Amino acid sequence: MSNHPFDSTKILDGIRRWVEIETPTDVPEQVNKLADLVAEGYRDLPATLERIRGRDGCGDHLIARSSWGQDAPGILVLSHLDTVHPLGFIQRLPFKVDGDSAFGPGIYDMKGGAYLAYHAFRQICADGAQAPLGITQMFVSDEEIGSPTSRALIEAEGRKAKYVLVTEPARDGGKIVTGRKGVARFEVFITGVPSHAGTRPEDGRSAIRELGNVIQALEAMNDLKRGITVNVGVVRGGTKPNVIAEEAYAEVDMRVKTIADADEMVPKILGLTSRTEGVSVKVVGELNRPPYEKSNAGAALFEHAKTLAAELGFELVDVFTGGGSDGNFTAPHTGTLDGLGVDGKGAHTHYEQLYISSIEPRARLLYRLYQTLR
Repeated sequence: MSNHPFDSTKILDGIRRWVEIETPTDVPEQVNKLADLVAEGYRDLPATLERIRGRDGCGDHLIARSSWGQDAPGILVLSHLDTVHPLGFIQRLPFKVDGDSAFGPGIYDMKGGAYLAYHAFRQICADGAQAPLGITQMFVSDEEIGSPTSRALIEAEGRKAKYVLVTEPARDGGKIVTGRKGVARFEVFITGVPSHAGTRPEDGRSAIRELGNVIQALEAMNDLKRGITVNVGVVRGGTKPNVIAEEAYAEVDMRVKTIADADEMVPKILGLTSRTEGVSVKVVGELNRPPYEKSNAGAALFEHAKTLAAELGFELVDVFTGGGSDGNFTAPHTGTLDGLGVDGKGAHTHYEQLYISSIEPRARLLYRLYQTLR
């Protein structure tokens, strides 16, 4: 009977219901449909619900607060309901179970983890013994595009909290995340002078040729030793093969490990200039997620979780990862533990899956964190 509350089959059934409502970030009515279902789950619990209407083409955000402990700093749990997979992807990747794997769009990143956080909260309420701290669970609609409409909410709730738990998926065999790179995004606009490439090449100033210079300058900023990565991921330019290109454009992603690296590299990229007379280069962009550096508070929180995991019979190992999450927004000022979701593999791919064997231990770990953090 003792393991009944954490029956993986039952929990997986709940996860399946969340997965089968597809929620691409850019289809807000779908995200809201899932928000309705999630809200429904809290109706009979000692919790108050706040729903923040979506804007700028994104869905609603949902905040569930325990009816206890809201007058003092407590636990903030961060989850997102949106996925990267386009609408209809479920035809290609239907929910299915094969051995220890359950497949489906967003099942690993991060509907599995979001559901575990809800299930563990449900269990705390069912026990009738209040957790020492208040618990606030936030389900946002836009994490996969950098949380533009939820960032301010996340930062405000994060500052009020004593601890932040993020239900992003576990890494490589259940590792928990105690550090993430900061993420910056840039757009490069290059304007040259058009001319006919056959008859008047000398009159032209090629924006595409200058883009070549800019790409080389950006690529040269990669420094794997320092964990600085710069990727030119999108390029466009020109109109026709016989016209010297008047315009060229690029989109750039940069990742850095520390705030100091961000302070050095962001101005460097924004300050790129043209090497060609008569061609202008304009770069716009910013750091959209600060680096999540392991703090003393974060380290202490990890040690606590590691002890709980050992009691549950598994070893918790921590890892630093290059991917950003909403934990990046809270880690600079509040002890944050990330990667508390399900284990699995294939985030953002056509074989995305969670490991069913990770459901029970990870749900129990969240439950024990709610029970013991004070």
